[in-house]
Amino acid sequence: MAQTTFREAAAEWQRLAEKGVVRTSKGEQYKSSAIRAYERALRLRVLPRYGDDALADLKRPDFQQLVDELLSEGAAPATIATTVAAASCVFRHEVDRDRLKLNPVHGVSLPAARKGRDHVVGAIAAAAMLEALPEHDRALWATAMYAGLSRGELRALRASDADLTACVIHVERSYDDKDGVGETKGRTKRTVPVPSLLCQRLREHLMRTGRRGDELLFGSTATHPFSPTRVTVRADKAWRAAKLERLTLHEARHCYASYMIAAGVNAKALSTYMGHASIAITLDTYGHMLPGNEEEAATLLDAYLDRPTGVASV
Repeated sequence: MAQTTFREAAAEWQRLAEKGVVRTSKGEQYKSSAIRAYERALRLRVLPRYGDDALADLKRPDFQQLVDELLSEGAAPATIATTVAAASCVFRHEVDRDRLKLNPVHGVSLPAARKGRDHVVGAIAAAAMLEALPEHDRALWATAMYAGLSRGELRALRASDADLTACVIHVERSYDDKDGVGETKGRTKRTVPVPSLLCQRLREHLMRTGRRGDELLFGSTATHPFSPTRVTVRADKAWRAAKLERLTLHEARHCYASYMIAAGVNAKALSTYMGHASIAITLDTYGHMLPGNEEEAATLLDAYLDRPTGVASV
């Protein structure tokens, strides 16, 4: 097996990952979206360089050179990180089966990802954008903006998942074009509280569509999920006509996070509502939106220490 090429090993990894035989380092199945992203990264950026090289001949400097070349070509840090992660998965598979001693990708230095502020719109602008949409699309976009569901979760949402008496949405599944109905964002089911204005829009939507039970809440039909492309095209057309800025469904999810933070919802609760695997993901993604700075922190601490119960003993 020492002369196995990287191309052959990558093909085996993909085949077994798609079958659920090869799993993540946490022992979970790879999501189809992750497999597709890794396959694309390997096909476009690794195989052209190292596809025909024997696995045993590839060393860490080879992949450091790959990183340096991609960076010089203008590739984004996130793109480079995905590429290296994809190669690492292939090598880890070989190491786990004692066909290689070491994973040569370990120790490769990656460029820091410079995160800009996520594209969000304010609450007043969001309300105007919803009103500019075709009536049958308003509830969908409102749910993205005010409940923070991912695109796949919105596509799989059933009428019965919206409990409009309690004003909550039960997020229990997601939809992928290749795999159909599957697990949610973060692989956990969750219950998301929603504001009354969204509850009202959902009531109107259900009355207008007549959807009930297991029928899809936002499907193009009661049983067929909506097309994200068509939904986005309709929204773009409506917002151009109204001279409003555009937004994607994923960016609408960022809007939800910003509204929750502005409303004072703590990071741990937000992490749960958004379906993040850990609070670290929430803080890493939205930490720049969290309120507070040095002056405010000092003021808050002063106020606490001035209270009778806050006086520290020394």
